[in-house]
Amino acid sequence: MKVVHVNAEAQRNACLARLCAEVYGQQAGLTPLVVFTGTCNVLFPQQAARLFAAVDGQGKPQALALLVLDEEGEGMTVTHACALGHADAQQRLISELTLKAPLRVDVDTAEQEAFYQKSGIKRWFGGADGKRIGLGARHPAKSVGELAATLSLDEALILRRFKHDPKAFDEAKQAFLQGLNAFPQTL
Repeated sequence: MKVVHVNAEAQRNACLARLCAEVYGQQAGLTPLVVFTGTCNVLFPQQAARLFAAVDGQGKPQALALLVLDEEGEGMTVTHACALGHADAQQRLISELTLKAPLRVDVDTAEQEAFYQKSGIKRWFGGADGKRIGLGARHPAKSVGELAATLSLDEALILRRFKHDPKAFDEAKQAFLQGLNAFPQTL
């Protein structure tokens, strides 16, 4: 299995649509569409997010991960990740990214923390609201106080735009569905 940076716009958008669908599922309302739209229209053009895939020997995607820069441009947070094939593909993708990127993860549960520990995230700090923050070996922060906030989307603004601009909503929905339908068999 190897890690591929999905950089070509059409493939990247298709993979992001699939990632959002996998992470949020079909009962998530507009959240997958909002994340997809904001990431495509804001984070990707500003080069503030990167999409990676783990592919098998034939180039078939097995797992996807979206990394978003922090406000200082020093670290990258895994904001969304999923396995598409084998259950361990996501863990292998995160393990590879841990070796190459200044990775951060924010988790809510002991199970998530254990997953990321097995993936190579070794330094852990207590965060706000009971969250745990894990850092890979390449992350420059030495304490939780040194961590810059991860860049985020104004989801409420995107939702307001959808509400007040039906054409924008329809275009975003079509782009999302086109991405899902165009998910590549190989990368």
